[in-house]
Parts: sequence; structure tokens; C-alpha cells
Amino acid sequence: MTPAPVIIAIDGRSGAGKTTLAVELAARLRNHHKVSLFHLEDIYPGWNGLTAGIERYVSTVLTPLSRGDRAIWTSWDWEKHYDGDTRVTLPAEIVIIEGVGAAAAAARPLLSAVIWADSPEDVRRKRALDRDGGTYEPFWDQWAGQEDAWLSGDDVPGQADIRVTNEADGSAPADVLQLLPYLPPLASTLVPEHSARRGLRLRAERLDCRPNAAALFAELYGSSANAVWLDSSNAPSTLPVEQSPAAERSRFSILADDGGVFGQTVIHRSGESLIAAGGATARVPGPFFRWLDTVWGSRAVRTPDGYPGDFALGWLGCLGYELKRETGGTDVAAPTPDAALIFAGRAVVLDHAEGTAWLLVLESADADGWLEAARTALAAAATPEAVPENGGPAEQGGGSNAVVRPPVFSSRDTELDYKHKIAAAQHEIGEGNSYEVCLTTTLTARVPVSAAPPWRTYLSLRRKNPAPFASYLRFGGLTVASTSPERFLKIASGGGMRAEPIKGTRRRAADPVLDAQLRRDLETSLKDRAENIMIVDLLRNDLSHFAEPGSVTVSRLCAIESYATVHQMVSTIDAMLLPGSPRAEAVAACFPAGSMTGAPKISTMAILDRLEDGPRGVYSGAIGYFSLNGATDLAVAIRTLVIDSPGDDGDGGATAELTLGVGGAITSDSVPDEEYDEIRVKAFGVLSALGADFPAG
Repeated sequence: MTPAPVIIAIDGRSGAGKTTLAVELAARLRNHHKVSLFHLEDIYPGWNGLTAGIERYVSTVLTPLSRGDRAIWTSWDWEKHYDGDTRVTLPAEIVIIEGVGAAAAAARPLLSAVIWADSPEDVRRKRALDRDGGTYEPFWDQWAGQEDAWLSGDDVPGQADIRVTNEADGSAPADVLQLLPYLPPLASTLVPEHSARRGLRLRAERLDCRPNAAALFAELYGSSANAVWLDSSNAPSTLPVEQSPAAERSRFSILADDGGVFGQTVIHRSGESLIAAGGATARVPGPFFRWLDTVWGSRAVRTPDGYPGDFALGWLGCLGYELKRETGGTDVAAPTPDAALIFAGRAVVLDHAEGTAWLLVLESADADGWLEAARTALAAAATPEAVPENGGPAEQGGGSNAVVRPPVFSSRDTELDYKHKIAAAQHEIGEGNSYEVCLTTTLTARVPVSAAPPWRTYLSLRRKNPAPFASYLRFGGLTVASTSPERFLKIASGGGMRAEPIKGTRRRAADPVLDAQLRRDLETSLKDRAENIMIVDLLRNDLSHFAEPGSVTVSRLCAIESYATVHQMVSTIDAMLLPGSPRAEAVAACFPAGSMTGAPKISTMAILDRLEDGPRGVYSGAIGYFSLNGATDLAVAIRTLVIDSPGDDGDGGATAELTLGVGGAITSDSVPDEEYDEIRVKAFGVLSALGADFPAG
């Protein structure tokens, strides 16, 4: 008897391409493993034998193989329409079983993974009849009826670990093989396949140009369903860039989608990740940060010579605030994903300091074609005539006001309600349950999609409120349009860590004298300094969990930075990651940003759950990247508009829900009127770009 094998079932209706998928997948896995392959069509007892065939397969084939024993079974003679000879299937490290019913309910407890192959009915019929000729055609409807009856009581597609749309283009095996190592029951066996991701070769090409970033994104990724633009929209347009913390945060912009050989997308909700690669999608249960640790943290590529950036391809997107369930917070469900990331195997990085564009691509069959397309797009976007998609001026930060009819927002809390919650937060502080409570509320509006098209809306936001961590994320019908000025956490490939919390805000004024007065008022405010210092202490503690002892320092304390609509008080905490530490866990130890919770973090998050009466979603989470060289740079998701437009609302008109989170830190000496004014100030940059007003009442 051999050790129990890993058993992978490939199921699907007739003609879905299961046999070809199984054969090709087995061939690829045989590079590192001993693989055995079993076809259910050899055991069905005739054209009316689906149910009986499943029973035979489970009892005489699957059961012994699952124990590591050889399977002795009776075949079916399709010419004589009777039992055929006795056959033996030997166990192996990996057993692949394919056929209708391979993952039936009786089989699933004995399987390691289930793959369901989908194809349109007309494609399935043609594929099946082309394969089996005229022998199958008279029985097609009879067999299809058995499939209907079986699937009506056994939701195999819904139970599948991986679903793949099996086009006749040969892509399905590669797509499935990308996802199989993510499945926990297969992870230890498929270590060689997982390790292959660490042997990737990165190609880099440097071009001297200053393209219009919006036009470039529209040209390269305007039609991509999933795409990310980490947009340093307040980067200076002329050299030299002043060497300052604010300039450092604004140096690079990254543009990418999930296309190409290596492209993937992951959407995580409430303890389950849906990972898509090409036409395949995998369901992976388990915490997000545990999954992130399996795909990021080690150095899978070398940073190219001469390349000044930290991003060397990898995962980009956003983490929602409700991931706090994994870091000491309670479990709250949100309507938006808890995490949404793309894996970019190719990207454009703009260096605003040097006036260059870097084309990064993993070595693959489609690398040369993408490089040529990217060069062409860069040349077009660098011309004076270049304009963003749907029009708008070509200058830096271009775009016209997208909103035809300004949306009317409502607030989760009236002014009176919010002030009552301020008092409740101060009561918790007085009871010693918190030192500082970062209380938030949510503004929402529902509008026709035509009133706030996501792309044009973002162009308007970046023109009105440029910021070092501006970003435009598109995941199907979900768009995140952020103008965040705040860094959450940076970990360089060499291990340097940095957090830059913002606490303390004043509005900008058109009158220079008043504007300078507002800046001085923030700079000298004892209350704002106290808020900022409390968060600095919290982040020093967060960083220390995975930092080298003695390496945590505060290099800037309560510095003032000015942006288009606000002045902000910013501090900088630095540390060095302890060698060998899991980088995903280091991120989790700091999540969510202390500037968005208060202190102490865990008890204050529990207070916020009681006070806020609803999830925050993307707001208060993080936006950025996890690079293949082990680096990450994440912004706090503030000044962030989320546009959710899932499709037709049932009345023939597509609508979108706009949400904007706003909030502020409450301390024992907070003045409710001033705190309410502060959230209005913070909302102004986004609302004014939409032509909208803060909701009255």
C-alpha cells in the first residue's frame, strides 16, 4: 500500500472538454510528480448508466485509491453493450479522475479538489460529437436528461474548488495549474509548482518620456475589466523634485491590469478568497493574511539594475477595513470586498523625478507583444495632443468635471446623531476604555451611472484634489477613486519599514493670509499634537512586533504638510524588519491603520463597532501593492469615493451607489461642533469635485 494520494476530480457536462483538460493537466504535473489518470467513460454501464456508473466508480475505483490501494474494476464494452474486461488503476502521488459525476456527492468526501469545467451547450455538443462521431448522437438527449436529473439534486458546480470556462484555445490547463497550488489540501504536494513562481525572470526597459498618465492608462487599460492606477497625481511636472518626505511619496506612478499569461485577480470576502486566472476561478477558504503570506513576502525576482523603484510587479489593489476580523477586531460583513487585488505580470512605472517610464514584464510568450504595445501607447501619450479617455484637457491632472447632475448625498448620521456619538466616545474615554476614538460616518448617494461615470469622475477628483497616494482601482463594476495623502505602511525590499500617520486637519483658504493663519493654528494646536502623538505611540508598538529591537525611531513628529484642500499634521515612524519575519504578518500586525481606529487599537475597534452602526468597507483600509521583491507600499484609504455599479437595477436603468467615508479623532477635550466641522472639511475635496454638497441636517 502506498501513501494516500492527492485526488483531483474534473467534472462537467458532456463535451465540456474534461478529457483534454485532464490529459494536459496530467502531462504538466508529471514534470514533478507521478500521476495516475482515470476516465469515467470506461466504467459507465451504457447510455442509461450515469447513476449506476457513479456508484461503481465510487465503490470500486475511488474508495481503494483514496486509501492508497490499487483499484480493480470492471470496464464497459460500448460495442457489445455489456461488461467488459477487468482493469487495474494504480495509485500515485496525484490521481486525476475525469468524467460526468467524478465529483458527485458520494465522491466528494474522498476527493482533495474538485474542478468543474464549463462550456456553452452548442460548443459542448459539437465537441462531444466530433470526438465520438455518430455513436453518441442518437443518445445525446438521453444522456443530457440524466445529467439534468443528477445536477438538479447535486450542486457540483457550487461545490467546486475551481471552475473553468474551457474554451477550445488550449488555455484552460495553464489557468487551472496557476490556481491549484492555492488550494490548502494540495499546497504541500504542489510545492514544486508553487516554487516555480520564485524562479520568474523580470525584464525591464527604460524610456525617456513624460507621458500624460491618464491618457496612457486609458490607452493601455481602458477596456480592462480589472485594472489599477496608483497615481501620484500631485507629482511635480518639472525637474528637479525637492527631496522631502512629501516628494518621495509622489515620485512613482504604477499602471497595470490582470492581463497576460501571469494575470490573476483575487476577491476576498468573509474568510473566502475567489482567485481568477484567465477562464478559471478558485475558491480558497481561510484568512486573507494567511493566504497573502503564501504568495508574497519572499524575493521572487531581482530588482532590475538601475531601476530606482521598489515595485517589481506583483499584487496591487485594496484591503477593506473589515479585515480587522483577522487582527483582533470583530467579524463585521461589508457590501464591498474585504480585499480586491490583481496580480500584474506586466506594468508601466512612471518616475516623475527622472522623467522616465519603465516597462516591467515577466518573461513569457506574450512579453514581446506587450512591450511593443506599451511603447506605442507611451509614444501616443507623450504627445501634446494626448487626452484622457472621454475627453478632458491633456495637462497633468487633466479631466473635466464629469458630473452632469450633482449627486445628492445622505449621511448615515445626522449632525445631532454624530454629536451624540462624540459624547458616547468621550464617555468611553472617561471610563478608561480608550484614549482616542476615531469616529467615522458614511455619506451615500444613488445615481444613474451616466451621472457619475467612474473614469471621468476620477479624472475630476485628481484635478480638484491631487494627492501623493491618489489611485484608481477598477474591479468589474466596483471602482475605488482615492485621493489619499496618507501612507499606512511601507516595507522596502531590504526590510526598512515606515509609517506616516496623519492626525490634525485644517482647511485651505483662498486668501494667503488666512491660509497661513490656518496652517499656524494647526501647527500650534496642543489638541492636534496630542492626537498625533497618541497615534505615533500606537504605531511604534505595531511596528515593534516584527522589528529589530531598538530599530523603531520617530524621524518626524507633528510636521505640517499642505495639500490642495487641506493642511495636515504628519509624523514619520521608521523601523527595520527583523530578518526572516513573515512580511504579510508584519502588515497584519499594523492593520488597520491606527490613525483610523484610535488607541488602544483592539478595545477601541470594539467601541467603534458599537457606535458606528455599520461597516466601513474600503474606507479606512489600505490601497497599494505587494511586490515580487518583497516590498510593499500601502496608503490609508481616506478621501476615497467608492462607486459600486453592479449592473441593471431591474427597471432598465443602470444605477451606481456612491459612498464616501469621513471621520475624525475624538479625545476627552474634543468640542463636538469643531469635530463635526472637521468631517465637513475632509469631505470637501471629494464632494466639490462632484459638484455635491455635504448633506444638511
